[in-house]
Amino acid sequence: MNATELRKIIDEHKVWVTSLRESGSRADLRDADLRGADLCDADLCDADLCDADLRGADLCGANLRGADLCGANLRGADLRGADLRGADLRDANLPDHTFVIMGGPYYLQISNGEYVRAGCQNHTVEQWRKFTKREIAEMDGKKALKFYPRLLEIIDFYLGAGEHPDWVNEPETDTEEAA
Repeated sequence: MNATELRKIIDEHKVWVTSLRESGSRADLRDADLRGADLCDADLCDADLCDADLRGADLCGANLRGADLCGANLRGADLRGADLRGADLRDANLPDHTFVIMGGPYYLQISNGEYVRAGCQNHTVEQWRKFTKREIAEMDGKKALKFYPRLLEIIDFYLGAGEHPDWVNEPETDTEEAA
């Protein structure tokens, strides 16, 4: 598939998404050879990418919410900032250090070992490890303050131990004091 054909499919898909499926057409990229494709910031939510070959593709910032990626080959793909919430990743071959973690209070995604998305917040690992108490409180109040130490433990587990802000070990205080 050449770049022009791919652009046409993505444009039709955008119409399909924005029209709430009334017009345009869903991106059918099942089994497509998209090796090295530039899909940076592409809106592919709910697209069919089952068994697609996305090796080395640039999916940085792409919206892949609800996309069918079962069996897709994503080795070497750049998923930094990509949104994989609700995507079907069964049997997908993900890049090294890429994880989707479910079951907690926030959707968690670690992309390429560099970026961590917790809920709607997407930051580098280094940024997550340096946030102030005020910055975390501003993200989602007490809920975020309570979860933050656990998030750091999850990052440490998947990517190796790192620094934690000193305030994480302090006794709990009211959110208003933190802000």
